[in-house]
Amino acid sequence: MLEFIEKFSPMLLSGAWMTIKITVVSVVIAAILALPMSILRIQKSAVCRVPVQVFISFFRGTPLIAQLFLVYYGSGQFRPFLMEMGLWQFFRDPMNCALLTFTLNSLAYQTEIMRGAIQSVDAGEIEAAKSMGMNNSLLYRHIVLPLAYRIAFPALGNECILMLKGGAVASVITVMDLMGQTRRAFSQTFDISTYFLAALMYLVITTSFVIAWRYAERYLYRHQIQRSPNKPVLQTATN
Repeated sequence: MLEFIEKFSPMLLSGAWMTIKITVVSVVIAAILALPMSILRIQKSAVCRVPVQVFISFFRGTPLIAQLFLVYYGSGQFRPFLMEMGLWQFFRDPMNCALLTFTLNSLAYQTEIMRGAIQSVDAGEIEAAKSMGMNNSLLYRHIVLPLAYRIAFPALGNECILMLKGGAVASVITVMDLMGQTRRAFSQTFDISTYFLAALMYLVITTSFVIAWRYAERYLYRHQIQRSPNKPVLQTATN
């Protein structure tokens, strides 16, 4: 076992780093786009709302692996068009296809999380801000968004964890993330402990993220923490 770890640990560590990079990049890009998408989602105008609803329904209602195949293999059906547009170099790289798919998938979930958080903001606080003469820009910046992000924070942590674990499907299109490197190592050894070691690495990464997110939650809710140990007030991210 020690010889196995010594031989394949660099390979698995490289895959783990790739998994972390894919997750962080896709989740961060999705987080940036989720806010304007969620604002469009709650508009009364059907022109603004319906396209976002269709997008969310598709990416939340279909398997991640099917979305990955549609982007990676489906783009090949439009190769002449993509070459004319100068996009073929992007879509021919499985890493880019995985990033695009995971970003869109996470965007759908984060948009719904933020939509629910925005609509959960106390109407009384909004009315009080309007009575003070705040315009919509100030209202969102100083009242709605700070409160919405506090409400959404635990759910956003869970979405990051789900994307971290769900991203293992990237290995089916030859992305050498942790699962891809694990499959490669297993093909050379046929030793089932390869997958056991990969599972432990996923567990370490996930647990580290949960601990970091929990500390971030405690900081965010530091003014609301009750002194009584029998009354927990934090809803922390879990795996």
